[in-house]
Amino acid sequence: MVLHPLCTQISRLFDRVEHSFEAAGGQRRIGSLLILLFLGGLTGIELARWGLLPSAIIRLTPTNHLAAIELVFTVLLVFEVISLLLSLVYSVSISVGKQVEILSLVMLRNIFKEVSTLHEPVMWDEISGLVLNIASLALGALLIFVILSYYYRNVPEVLINSDERDTAAFVVAKKLIALLMMVAFAAIFAWNWWHSLFHGAPNQTFETLYTLLIFCDILIMLLSMRYGSSYRVAFRNSGFAVATLLIRVALITPPPYSALLGVGSALLVLAIRLAYNSYQPSRYQQQREQRRRPASSPVAALKE
Repeated sequence: MVLHPLCTQISRLFDRVEHSFEAAGGQRRIGSLLILLFLGGLTGIELARWGLLPSAIIRLTPTNHLAAIELVFTVLLVFEVISLLLSLVYSVSISVGKQVEILSLVMLRNIFKEVSTLHEPVMWDEISGLVLNIASLALGALLIFVILSYYYRNVPEVLINSDERDTAAFVVAKKLIALLMMVAFAAIFAWNWWHSLFHGAPNQTFETLYTLLIFCDILIMLLSMRYGSSYRVAFRNSGFAVATLLIRVALITPPPYSALLGVGSALLVLAIRLAYNSYQPSRYQQQREQRRRPASSPVAALKE
Protein backbone atom coordinates (compact mmCIF):
# COMPACT_ATOMS: atom_id res chain seq x y z
CA MET A 1 0.00 0.00 0.00
CA VAL A 2 1.02 3.63 -0.52
CA LEU A 3 1.55 5.70 2.62
CA HIS A 4 1.53 9.47 2.92
CA PRO A 5 5.04 10.82 2.17
CA LEU A 6 5.36 12.14 5.75
CA CYS A 7 4.51 8.69 7.14
CA THR A 8 7.10 7.14 4.85
CA GLN A 9 9.77 9.57 6.08
CA ILE A 10 8.90 8.85 9.72
CA SER A 11 9.10 5.13 9.11
CA ARG A 12 12.44 5.39 7.32
CA LEU A 13 13.92 7.59 10.04
CA PHE A 14 12.86 5.13 12.73
CA ASP A 15 14.26 2.20 10.75
CA ARG A 16 17.63 3.96 10.39
CA VAL A 17 17.77 4.74 14.11
CA GLU A 18 16.80 1.18 14.99
CA HIS A 19 19.41 -0.30 12.66
CA SER A 20 22.16 1.95 14.07
CA PHE A 21 21.53 0.68 17.61
CA GLU A 22 20.12 -2.84 17.25
CA ALA A 23 22.16 -4.26 14.36
CA ALA A 24 25.30 -6.30 15.05
CA GLY A 25 27.56 -3.41 14.05
CA GLY A 26 25.74 -1.05 16.39
CA GLN A 27 26.07 -3.48 19.28
CA ARG A 28 29.80 -3.79 18.67
CA ARG A 29 30.18 -0.01 18.69
CA ILE A 30 28.22 0.22 21.94
CA GLY A 31 30.40 -2.49 23.49
CA SER A 32 33.58 -0.69 22.40
CA LEU A 33 32.28 2.60 23.81
CA LEU A 34 31.52 0.98 27.18
CA ILE A 35 35.03 -0.50 27.34
CA LEU A 36 36.62 2.87 26.54
CA LEU A 37 34.45 4.62 29.14
CA PHE A 38 35.36 2.06 31.78
CA LEU A 39 39.09 2.27 31.12
CA GLY A 40 38.92 6.04 30.76
CA GLY A 41 36.99 6.32 34.02
CA LEU A 42 39.56 4.25 35.91
CA THR A 43 42.39 6.27 34.39
CA GLY A 44 40.72 9.59 35.19
CA ILE A 45 40.06 8.58 38.80
CA GLU A 46 43.66 7.47 39.26
CA LEU A 47 45.00 10.70 37.73
CA ALA A 48 42.71 12.73 39.99
CA ARG A 49 43.94 10.83 43.06
CA TRP A 50 47.50 11.77 42.13
CA GLY A 51 46.56 15.38 41.45
CA LEU A 52 47.52 15.19 37.77
CA LEU A 53 44.34 16.78 36.45
CA PRO A 54 43.25 20.44 36.43
CA SER A 55 41.68 21.44 39.75
CA ALA A 56 38.30 22.15 38.10
CA ILE A 57 38.16 18.57 36.80
CA ILE A 58 39.42 17.07 40.06
CA ARG A 59 36.48 18.65 41.89
CA LEU A 60 34.09 16.76 39.59
CA THR A 61 36.00 13.45 39.64
CA PRO A 62 35.24 10.80 42.28
CA THR A 63 38.11 9.23 44.20
CA ASN A 64 36.74 5.69 44.46
CA HIS A 65 37.54 3.39 41.53
CA LEU A 66 34.14 1.71 41.89
CA ALA A 67 32.63 4.93 40.53
CA ALA A 68 33.92 3.85 37.10
CA ILE A 69 31.58 0.83 37.28
CA GLU A 70 28.68 3.12 38.18
CA LEU A 71 29.52 5.28 35.15
CA VAL A 72 29.53 2.29 32.79
CA PHE A 73 26.25 1.00 34.22
CA THR A 74 24.66 4.40 33.72
CA VAL A 75 25.71 4.56 30.06
CA LEU A 76 24.56 0.96 29.58
CA LEU A 77 21.19 1.98 31.01
CA VAL A 78 20.97 4.78 28.45
CA PHE A 79 21.31 2.27 25.61
CA GLU A 80 18.82 -0.05 27.33
CA VAL A 81 16.35 2.84 27.44
CA ILE A 82 16.82 3.37 23.70
CA SER A 83 16.12 -0.34 23.17
CA LEU A 84 13.01 0.01 25.33
CA LEU A 85 11.73 2.94 23.27
CA LEU A 86 12.37 1.02 20.05
CA SER A 87 10.34 -1.90 21.40
CA LEU A 88 7.28 0.33 21.82
CA VAL A 89 6.61 -0.18 18.12
CA TYR A 90 6.39 -3.95 18.25
CA SER A 91 4.88 -5.18 21.50
CA VAL A 92 3.32 -3.68 24.61
CA SER A 93 4.31 -6.78 26.56
CA ILE A 94 7.93 -6.69 25.42
CA SER A 95 8.23 -2.98 26.19
CA VAL A 96 6.91 -3.40 29.74
CA GLY A 97 9.31 -6.31 30.17
CA LYS A 98 12.13 -3.99 29.11
CA GLN A 99 10.98 -1.49 31.72
CA VAL A 100 11.36 -4.14 34.42
CA GLU A 101 14.76 -5.15 32.97
CA ILE A 102 15.97 -1.57 33.27
CA LEU A 103 14.75 -1.43 36.87
CA SER A 104 16.85 -4.49 37.75
CA LEU A 105 19.92 -2.89 36.14
CA VAL A 106 19.27 0.36 38.02
CA MET A 107 19.20 -1.64 41.25
CA LEU A 108 22.56 -3.24 40.42
CA ARG A 109 23.99 0.15 39.49
CA ASN A 110 22.79 1.57 42.81
CA ILE A 111 24.91 -1.01 44.64
CA PHE A 112 28.04 0.49 43.13
CA LYS A 113 26.61 3.96 43.73
CA GLU A 114 26.27 3.09 47.42
CA VAL A 115 29.89 1.94 47.79
CA SER A 116 31.46 4.51 45.45
CA THR A 117 31.26 7.12 48.21
CA LEU A 118 33.44 5.03 50.55
CA HIS A 119 37.17 5.42 51.01
CA GLU A 120 39.70 2.97 49.60
CA PRO A 121 40.56 0.45 50.81
CA VAL A 122 37.03 -0.32 51.96
CA MET A 123 36.81 -0.84 55.74
CA TRP A 124 34.14 -2.82 57.57
CA ASP A 125 33.30 0.10 59.85
CA GLU A 126 32.33 2.12 56.78
CA ILE A 127 30.49 -0.53 54.80
CA SER A 128 28.71 -2.29 57.66
CA GLY A 129 25.86 0.21 57.57
CA LEU A 130 25.32 -0.49 53.85
CA VAL A 131 25.22 -4.29 53.97
CA LEU A 132 21.43 -4.48 54.27
CA ASN A 133 20.94 -2.06 51.38
CA ILE A 134 23.44 -3.89 49.16
CA ALA A 135 21.98 -7.31 49.97
CA SER A 136 18.40 -6.19 49.36
CA LEU A 137 19.24 -4.58 46.02
CA ALA A 138 21.22 -7.61 44.85
CA LEU A 139 18.52 -10.07 45.93
CA GLY A 140 15.79 -7.89 44.42
CA ALA A 141 17.60 -7.69 41.07
CA LEU A 142 18.08 -11.48 41.08
CA LEU A 143 14.40 -12.13 41.83
CA ILE A 144 13.37 -9.76 39.03
CA PHE A 145 15.69 -11.65 36.67
CA VAL A 146 14.01 -14.95 37.58
CA ILE A 147 10.51 -13.45 37.30
CA LEU A 148 11.29 -12.06 33.84
CA SER A 149 12.39 -15.49 32.62
CA TYR A 150 8.91 -16.82 33.44
CA TYR A 151 7.27 -13.69 32.06
CA TYR A 152 8.89 -13.88 28.61
CA ARG A 153 7.99 -17.57 28.32
CA ASN A 154 4.35 -16.54 28.48
CA VAL A 155 4.56 -13.78 25.87
CA PRO A 156 3.59 -15.28 22.50
CA GLU A 157 5.37 -14.05 19.41
CA VAL A 158 3.13 -12.04 17.12
CA LEU A 159 4.34 -10.64 13.83
CA ILE A 160 2.93 -7.35 12.63
CA ASN A 161 1.80 -7.42 9.01
CA SER A 162 2.89 -4.03 7.74
CA ASP A 163 1.15 -4.62 4.39
CA GLU A 164 -2.29 -4.07 5.85
CA ARG A 165 -3.58 -0.53 5.65
CA ASP A 166 -4.66 0.00 9.25
CA THR A 167 -1.70 -1.88 10.67
CA ALA A 168 0.75 0.23 8.66
CA ALA A 169 -0.82 3.47 9.89
CA PHE A 170 -0.82 2.22 13.47
CA VAL A 171 2.83 1.18 13.30
CA VAL A 172 3.84 4.56 11.85
CA ALA A 173 2.02 6.30 14.70
CA LYS A 174 3.93 4.21 17.24
CA LYS A 175 7.20 4.88 15.41
CA LEU A 176 6.52 8.61 15.70
CA ILE A 177 5.82 8.22 19.42
CA ALA A 178 9.05 6.27 19.87
CA LEU A 179 11.09 8.93 18.04
CA LEU A 180 9.54 11.73 20.10
CA MET A 181 10.25 9.75 23.27
CA MET A 182 13.91 9.46 22.23
CA VAL A 183 14.13 13.21 21.76
CA ALA A 184 12.45 13.75 25.13
CA PHE A 185 14.83 11.29 26.81
CA ALA A 186 17.86 13.04 25.30
CA ALA A 187 16.60 16.36 26.70
CA ILE A 188 15.89 14.80 30.11
CA PHE A 189 19.34 13.19 30.18
CA ALA A 190 21.17 16.40 29.21
CA TRP A 191 19.20 18.57 31.66
CA ASN A 192 19.65 16.23 34.64
CA TRP A 193 23.33 15.58 34.09
CA TRP A 194 24.14 19.25 33.58
CA HIS A 195 22.43 20.25 36.82
CA SER A 196 23.86 17.23 38.65
CA LEU A 197 27.46 17.89 37.64
CA PHE A 198 27.58 21.67 37.87
CA HIS A 199 24.85 22.57 40.35
CA GLY A 200 24.84 19.59 42.70
CA ALA A 201 21.18 18.76 42.03
CA PRO A 202 20.03 15.13 42.40
CA ASN A 203 20.08 13.22 39.13
CA GLN A 204 16.54 12.07 38.35
CA THR A 205 16.95 10.98 34.73
CA PHE A 206 15.31 7.59 35.04
CA GLU A 207 12.65 8.76 37.48
CA THR A 208 11.55 11.41 35.00
CA LEU A 209 11.68 8.91 32.14
CA TYR A 210 9.32 6.50 33.90
CA THR A 211 6.90 9.31 34.61
CA LEU A 212 6.87 10.02 30.89
CA LEU A 213 6.45 6.31 30.12
CA ILE A 214 3.23 6.21 32.14
CA PHE A 215 1.69 8.80 29.82
CA CYS A 216 3.19 7.03 26.79
CA ASP A 217 1.58 3.72 27.79
CA ILE A 218 -1.80 5.38 28.17
CA LEU A 219 -1.43 7.18 24.82
CA ILE A 220 -0.66 3.93 22.97
CA MET A 221 -3.60 2.23 24.67
CA LEU A 222 -5.94 5.04 23.58
CA LEU A 223 -4.47 5.01 20.08
CA SER A 224 -5.15 1.28 19.79
CA MET A 225 -8.83 1.87 20.55
CA ARG A 226 -9.18 3.50 17.14
CA TYR A 227 -8.75 0.02 15.66
CA GLY A 228 -10.84 -1.97 18.13
CA SER A 229 -11.17 -2.47 21.85
CA SER A 230 -11.85 -5.18 24.38
CA TYR A 231 -12.05 -5.41 28.14
CA ARG A 232 -9.09 -7.74 28.55
CA VAL A 233 -6.78 -5.62 26.39
CA ALA A 234 -7.83 -2.43 28.20
CA PHE A 235 -7.31 -4.13 31.58
CA ARG A 236 -3.92 -5.52 30.59
CA ASN A 237 -2.58 -2.24 29.27
CA SER A 238 -3.97 -0.28 32.22
CA GLY A 239 -2.39 -2.82 34.58
CA PHE A 240 0.95 -2.42 32.83
CA ALA A 241 0.66 1.35 33.30
CA VAL A 242 0.15 0.75 37.04
CA ALA A 243 3.27 -1.45 37.04
CA THR A 244 5.19 1.42 35.41
CA LEU A 245 3.93 3.68 38.20
CA LEU A 246 5.19 1.21 40.82
CA ILE A 247 8.58 1.14 39.09
CA ARG A 248 8.61 4.95 39.20
CA VAL A 249 7.94 4.86 42.94
CA ALA A 250 10.62 2.19 43.45
CA LEU A 251 13.20 4.46 41.81
CA ILE A 252 12.68 7.18 44.41
CA THR A 253 12.36 4.84 47.40
CA PRO A 254 15.45 4.00 49.48
CA PRO A 255 16.50 0.37 49.90
CA PRO A 256 15.39 -2.14 51.08
CA TYR A 257 11.91 -0.79 50.27
CA SER A 258 12.90 -0.04 46.67
CA ALA A 259 13.83 -3.71 46.20
CA LEU A 260 10.45 -4.81 47.61
CA LEU A 261 8.59 -2.44 45.29
CA GLY A 262 10.70 -3.53 42.33
CA VAL A 263 10.01 -7.22 42.91
CA GLY A 264 6.34 -6.39 43.51
CA SER A 265 6.08 -4.55 40.18
CA ALA A 266 7.71 -7.49 38.37
CA LEU A 267 5.28 -9.92 40.03
CA LEU A 268 2.39 -7.67 39.04
CA VAL A 269 3.50 -7.68 35.39
CA LEU A 270 3.83 -11.49 35.46
CA ALA A 271 0.43 -11.91 37.12
CA ILE A 272 -1.25 -9.64 34.56
CA ARG A 273 0.36 -11.61 31.73
CA LEU A 274 -0.74 -14.98 33.14
CA ALA A 275 -4.25 -13.73 33.84
CA TYR A 276 -4.50 -12.28 30.35
CA ASN A 277 -3.40 -15.54 28.76
CA SER A 278 -5.93 -17.56 30.73
CA TYR A 279 -8.82 -15.13 30.32
CA GLN A 280 -11.66 -16.60 28.27
CA PRO A 281 -14.09 -13.97 26.93
CA SER A 282 -17.74 -14.88 26.73
CA ARG A 283 -19.47 -15.33 23.40
CA TYR A 284 -21.12 -11.94 23.88
CA GLN A 285 -17.73 -10.29 24.47
CA GLN A 286 -16.28 -11.95 21.39
CA GLN A 287 -19.17 -10.78 19.21
CA ARG A 288 -18.92 -7.28 20.70
CA GLU A 289 -15.18 -7.10 20.02
CA GLN A 290 -15.70 -8.31 16.46
CA ARG A 291 -18.32 -5.62 15.77
CA ARG A 292 -15.97 -2.94 17.07
CA ARG A 293 -12.98 -4.16 15.08
CA PRO A 294 -12.57 -2.89 11.52
CA ALA A 295 -11.19 -5.11 8.81
CA SER A 296 -7.40 -5.61 8.82
CA SER A 297 -7.24 -4.32 12.38
CA PRO A 298 -3.82 -4.36 14.06
CA VAL A 299 -5.32 -4.93 17.50
CA ALA A 300 -3.93 -8.48 17.60
CA ALA A 301 -0.45 -7.04 17.30
CA LEU A 302 -1.11 -4.84 20.31
CA LYS A 303 -2.59 -7.63 22.40
CA GLU A 304 0.69 -9.40 22.84
